[in-house]
Amino acid sequence: MVKLQKIYIENDEIKLQAEFYKSPKYDKKAVLLTHPHPMYGGNMYNNVISHIFNLLEEKDVSVLRFNFRGVDASNGKSSSGELELTDVRASLDYLVSQEDFENILICGYSYGAAIGCSNVDYLEEVIGYIAISFPWDFMGEKYKKLSNSHKPKYFIQGTLDNVAKFDRFDYHYDFYDEPKEKFYIEGADHFYRGYEHLIGEKVNDILEELF
Repeated sequence: MVKLQKIYIENDEIKLQAEFYKSPKYDKKAVLLTHPHPMYGGNMYNNVISHIFNLLEEKDVSVLRFNFRGVDASNGKSSSGELELTDVRASLDYLVSQEDFENILICGYSYGAAIGCSNVDYLEEVIGYIAISFPWDFMGEKYKKLSNSHKPKYFIQGTLDNVAKFDRFDYHYDFYDEPKEKFYIEGADHFYRGYEHLIGEKVNDILEELF
């Protein structure tokens, strides 16, 4: 039986607390999950991230989640996002160089969507991303531009979200190059409590298309 691995990922002088499930299928495919903003209580055990992580483990899909610097047992101090970008890169490097994955999908939620998906073109092995409630207006144009790519992009948005504002979603979505696709979660706000299963269904459908 394959067990969940509790590991630390090195990023220069710091170590990032992480959990990793590696499928025994060894099919070279993995998902990297990135969590919401640490300043608002976000960590890798967030309800949305945890639901997706558990779903992928049940589906026997390799999946890695980690805490950004300064969160729980991860070393370092939180920054404005610049250093957190390198945390994502260190995690991607781990999956490629240490675990030999060849196809990696980034799946980020809120702040994690902005930071995680901005690394879509960091490595050839990254095949695209899923962005859940990308907070464009909160994070600024920088992450919007960094997350544009000719790789597949999937956006999931709650129709009652007033943090990653739903009434601004189509404006931002139209900025992105193809291929792209959007999915609405009717009645969900930014926190998706009670709607986690619907996000899981969308993520599963996307994985079946890509993997």
